[in-house]
Amino acid sequence: MTALTDTIVAAATPPGTGGVGIVRVSGEKTEHIARTLLGSLPEPRFAAYRAFRNADGQKQDAGLALYFPAPASFTGESVLELHGHGGPLVISLIIEAVVAMGARRAEPGEFSQRAFLNDKLDLTQAEAIADLINAGTTQAARAALRSLSGAFSRAVDALAEQLVRLRMHVEAAIDFPEEEVDFLSDDLLLRRLNECADAFALLREQAEQGRVLRDGFQVVIVGKPNAGKSSLLNLLSGQEAAIVTEVAGTTRDILREQIDIDGLAVELVDTAGLREDPDRVEEEGIRRARIALQSADAVLWIQDATDPEPGVIDESIPDGVPVTVVHNKIDLCDSAQQERDGGIGLSAKTGEGLPALRQHIRKLAGYENLGEGAYTARKRHLHALERAAMHFATGRTALEETRAGELMAEELRLSHQALGEITGAVSSDDLLGRIFSRFCIGK
Repeated sequence: MTALTDTIVAAATPPGTGGVGIVRVSGEKTEHIARTLLGSLPEPRFAAYRAFRNADGQKQDAGLALYFPAPASFTGESVLELHGHGGPLVISLIIEAVVAMGARRAEPGEFSQRAFLNDKLDLTQAEAIADLINAGTTQAARAALRSLSGAFSRAVDALAEQLVRLRMHVEAAIDFPEEEVDFLSDDLLLRRLNECADAFALLREQAEQGRVLRDGFQVVIVGKPNAGKSSLLNLLSGQEAAIVTEVAGTTRDILREQIDIDGLAVELVDTAGLREDPDRVEEEGIRRARIALQSADAVLWIQDATDPEPGVIDESIPDGVPVTVVHNKIDLCDSAQQERDGGIGLSAKTGEGLPALRQHIRKLAGYENLGEGAYTARKRHLHALERAAMHFATGRTALEETRAGELMAEELRLSHQALGEITGAVSSDDLLGRIFSRFCIGK
């Protein structure tokens, strides 16, 4: 972790050319830098038009300056924002001038990291900043905003508080064994155990929804050549993303398209047709298709509904990945041919069956549009929740089967600690380094 005593500077706008470019400064030397760069310190939280000059008094640019004295700022430190012209050279000159005045260039995510370390944000809120920036759908953006406002943190803290109350009950029973009342078998303890179990189940369900919202859902489309895989990709994406011909084996490479299903970001992956004895180029496409299957969240196995020998599902699909058989070209079938056991009937030509397929993809993802009640979550949150729930379940079993209150108390402590990793109440330098290194510089 970097020293909090350093003053840092970075561009807060993306690389490239634009009308406005923003440079952000944070740290102990901010006031000195502002006076040197601007000639005087701007009134706090009011935009002032100023010339930006280097230490030699040479004008680098002119624009708006905003000063936020500590601790009333994003980072909790004194912050200066310079809104100048958005040319890369201009931004570079301003940053070099600030560095010459005693600052250093910020590392990725360092502004958000300082906000966390200065108790302006907890860890889930800091992560929600990156999630909001990278949101792929409107629903994901709204969910990230709710996490940023603290909705997820409050849910985690509420469960942690339930564990604390439960620990107090169990440890009181351990500390006063001479009491006539058996605290380990009373109704209050049983009720609290059930409440915690229900809270764990609900929070894990909500967090999984949040993970799907944040990470999206990858669906790989596979099947024999000419079954209609590329036609399905075009139908779902609403554009001619893939070349479609009557020649089998037209698709030779991986094609990816992003679609939005009721707020769920879905990545569709179209692949080369799987068949025996392909030519050399097609063989490479099949190899890539099988690689794509290894990272799939779900697979759509496309079969030609008119083919009397549709073939069997390829054995290279990993165990545990749900496979849905899609019977394509039902517009060419009679009513008897359309009646098939399992799968989904579809016409990639007419769109018949498309609503049912979209709904099915949502179901595969376990996604429900929770509207304003959703928030984003990450895989590390789910892993921490799983460990917390495991410790809770282990402790409950120890209590119910062996009356081991001491073991229950220890497992509750470990469960509470795992929950603390989510919000950053319990964290390590390595964890923080990995999280904030994925942020953009200037944020």
